[in-house]
Amino acid sequence: MDFTPVSGRDMPRFAGIKTFFRLPIAPVDAAYDVGLVGVPFDGGASYRPGARFAPSKVREVSSLGRGYHMTRELNWVERLKVADLGDVAAVPVSGEETYRRIETFFDALMAHDKRFIAVGGDHSTTLPVLRAVARKHGRLNIIHFDAHLDTYPAAWGQEYHHGAFMRHVIDEGLADPAGVLQIGIRGPLATGDDLDFTRVNGVTVTTVDDLRIGGLEAFIARLPAFPDGPTYITFDIDCLDPAFAPGTGTPVPGGLTTYEVQRILRALKIGNLVGGDVVEVSPPYDVSDITALAAVDVMFEMLAQMATRA
Repeated sequence: MDFTPVSGRDMPRFAGIKTFFRLPIAPVDAAYDVGLVGVPFDGGASYRPGARFAPSKVREVSSLGRGYHMTRELNWVERLKVADLGDVAAVPVSGEETYRRIETFFDALMAHDKRFIAVGGDHSTTLPVLRAVARKHGRLNIIHFDAHLDTYPAAWGQEYHHGAFMRHVIDEGLADPAGVLQIGIRGPLATGDDLDFTRVNGVTVTTVDDLRIGGLEAFIARLPAFPDGPTYITFDIDCLDPAFAPGTGTPVPGGLTTYEVQRILRALKIGNLVGGDVVEVSPPYDVSDITALAAVDVMFEMLAQMATRA
């Protein structure tokens, strides 16, 4: 199978069948290195729904994607075989059944020793993905971009929602809390007690103030390295300020810029990036597709990171 994207110089980027980065569609057991997967579920969203439409929209906008990374001076298309694996068959009326299907899908990926980038969906979908990844790789390092801690308690008597995935990840032993780094966190919170879980478990939490007050270069210089062990990046698009990513379920003012995110992603020192995801893109609330375009750029940075270690 040829894993080269359709060239925009052969077929205009507004034309053709929409796949992630105009790549071929492949089955899970094909001979690719990295699979791109849609997870169209937003039943865990607590405010604005719509992230179920993100995989389709991100595919459309990723027609603008390219392969060559100017800063890294590499082309991920030349170093990696990447394919669109389609979508997990989510069940919009059942979170429990959707979780089961997500785990089954990613268990199959892990059985074939594949790396991947998932496109959600709300952030609750990351938990079943990480269950499958941890079954394969053991306890993970997790780099978590978000406006929110996502270690919050049950809501409406329900344990599993998009603001609780990281609490379950740590409680289930899927990640070493000392290897969890949160970036872009900011208020407000429902209560000061919401900070207790990360403090008790020793999670490294960095806020937008940590970046802005000391400056971007100093912040990057302080980022911990992840040279050993399997590492996963989970990227909630609401880590960006709503000016740069209005199309999201729970927007929070005072966030990161797209440039700051680019610089941070490029500065991360990761020895073994086994997978990643981009979540919480809600196309119905987007403006001129700028949120979806930001998601495509994050995927591009993840692919370049993977290609660096290919």
